[in-house]
Amino acid sequence: MEAFLRRKNIIFSFKRYGVDCLGAMAQGLFCSLLIGTIIKTLGQQTGLAYLVTIGSYAAAAAGPAMAVSIGFALQAPPLVLFSLAAVGGAANELGGAGGPLAVLIIAILAAECGKAVSRETKIDILVTPFVTVFTGVALSAMLAPGIGAAASSLGRLIMWATDLQPFLMGMIVSVLVGIALTLPISSAAICAALSLTGLAGGAAVAGCCANMVGFAVMSFRENKWGGLISQGLGTSMLQMGNIVKNPRIWIPPIIASAVTGPAATCIFKLQMNGTPVSSGMGTCGLVGPIGVYTGWADNVAAGSKTAITAFDWIGLILISFVLPAVISLLVCNFLRRIDWIRENDLTLS
Repeated sequence: MEAFLRRKNIIFSFKRYGVDCLGAMAQGLFCSLLIGTIIKTLGQQTGLAYLVTIGSYAAAAAGPAMAVSIGFALQAPPLVLFSLAAVGGAANELGGAGGPLAVLIIAILAAECGKAVSRETKIDILVTPFVTVFTGVALSAMLAPGIGAAASSLGRLIMWATDLQPFLMGMIVSVLVGIALTLPISSAAICAALSLTGLAGGAAVAGCCANMVGFAVMSFRENKWGGLISQGLGTSMLQMGNIVKNPRIWIPPIIASAVTGPAATCIFKLQMNGTPVSSGMGTCGLVGPIGVYTGWADNVAAGSKTAITAFDWIGLILISFVLPAVISLLVCNFLRRIDWIRENDLTLS
């Protein structure tokens, strides 16, 4: 069996599944859902309908893109790699709020099963795709709904937090949604499912921005401008592989979110009165801040808000960009000095 697994390049290792696959999946998510969201938001703000259409197509390919990326990380043969597109689509759809996590688990299992039978028969063109797709879709039907329910339980915890006083609510919601944004689950789906708006939505925006801007700024010395843009306007999920290797790199953004959440709810009264999904997007394509702005504009048009004030803008800029960058950088520099964060711990592959 050991010789067979070695011949099939099936390696049961934490690095391969917990680091390589997570990193690849984050790139697949960026190249589909996140870039699609950026393009769609650009189209909505400029009134260019064809950009909205393009963005919608890209976002719809998130499941297949993530699964194929995982297969690439596992060095899957072509027939396995291509078959994973169907697996990713099923896992992401059936996984709901836990779609990305479902894709990660199920695509790994389906890919390894496909690799095991690859080139073992004279009808490989039939056997390998059949085994990969059948295994992946069957596992999706069995496992993905449960994974989605587990992800939604995080959402219920967030709803519980919104019943607390604004200070604690702001801190808890900001930290939890920020963590969900970076984990391989869909913070946007959780916020949408819970209709997370108002002050709770503002706290969610704060937490997401803290993770994205925080990681982007504190890893600038390793990743330069490419990393700044891909994390600051894309996703902090790109750091998941590094977080698995050294969880301490997550401390600065989490501390930043614990500060900006209460600041958003108690000082600036920052509310998300746009679409709930925007609460869980952070600075991805600037969807979170734009959602707050569109909520202001709608309130002004409806007469419930007299005007968008300078204080509103100062709060939005501080919560979304300035405070996450400053706090994360300061905490990260301290952790570098005490050797909790070492050189290249934040390097994106």
